[in-house]
Amino acid sequence: MTKDDTISEAVSLLQDLGLQEYEARCFMALTQLSSGTAKEIHEVSEVPRTRVYDAVRVLESKGLVEVQHTNPQQYRSVGVDEATRTLQQKYDDRIDTLESYLERVEYRETESDEDEIQEVWSLTGHDAIESRTIDLIENADSEIALLVVEEEILSERLLSVLAEADDRDVSILLGGQTEAITERLDEEFPDARVFETELNWLHGRSTDKEIAISRILLVDRTQLLISSYYPDTDTSETTEQAIFAAGLRNGIVVLLRRLVSSGLAVVDDPGK
Repeated sequence: MTKDDTISEAVSLLQDLGLQEYEARCFMALTQLSSGTAKEIHEVSEVPRTRVYDAVRVLESKGLVEVQHTNPQQYRSVGVDEATRTLQQKYDDRIDTLESYLERVEYRETESDEDEIQEVWSLTGHDAIESRTIDLIENADSEIALLVVEEEILSERLLSVLAEADDRDVSILLGGQTEAITERLDEEFPDARVFETELNWLHGRSTDKEIAISRILLVDRTQLLISSYYPDTDTSETTEQAIFAAGLRNGIVVLLRRLVSSGLAVVDDPGK
């Protein structure tokens, strides 16, 4: 990636974090200067000089720029660590505020068990599926069974919430489709039951142009998530999709609970 590409990507990310384009471009200009006047910022950022003053004032109000009141005035950005901490705090504050607003207006219809057992929902996209996986694990009361087919789903975030579940004495059963996956799981969770699955119908994305299971998660024996990679018939890209089902008597949950159990039978007690 060239320097120009890096700056362009950084400007885009700063905009995602709440800065306007001119503000982001002026900030990036100042990161490249030990300090600078409005004219120098204009020359580096290509922001119209008349707009530089407004952009810098906003950056100063956000704690991202310092001003030296000389003639002409000099500006400099705060250090990278300070800037990222400031932006992180503002981002976290916005997320916390959004969460409180959403909780105030969220409506979930109260459902009977008879209604719930028929429900199956779908999710699309790796980030959304990982987020649901994290949520299910964080809210597990007694038992987590996770079968990992694709090693790339073992993100630091996922490993962290599994460790937290282990700390609160949730029973954890971890399966891997390959020896490499099981070795990593065994290393990360020496106190958990870890096995190499004998469910031979699972396969990873090495199979060309086929739907490939990536994970199966069963929580408290009542909530199930299965994700798969679906190949694009026109390109080499794949999209991760998942189904989520809940309910002790949900047919899909019952079926997978039995399949998982049959796959675990030989590892629960190797001596028998």
